[in-house]
Amino acid sequence: MEAYAIHKSAMIAPRKARMTMDLVRGKDVATARNILENTNTKASRLILKVLNSAVANAVNNNGANETELVISECFVNPGQVYKRIKFASKGNVDRRDKRTSHITVKVSDNKEEK
Repeated sequence: MEAYAIHKSAMIAPRKARMTMDLVRGKDVATARNILENTNTKASRLILKVLNSAVANAVNNNGANETELVISECFVNPGQVYKRIKFASKGNVDRRDKRTSHITVKVSDNKEEK
């Protein structure tokens, strides 16, 4: 059975979050937690929260065993972009894009539901 969790509009650029997400893709939950706890990035803290939420959904809603769970699918999609202004030289105004992300983590124990 499979359970998932999504963090919508996380205030981090998708490009930066994908670099950390690549570290844990396909790993079991215990290994992924250790990797994320020892990686000092904002993305690792956000992904760890989503991973813990997905594991809690699998254990509480589906009755899965936490030690058997594996990250079956995880990805980062771009969210909305906040447009802000940045003052430039010679009286010009430039645009500063603040990019957001949608972080999705799916965990599975590779067993079929009956």
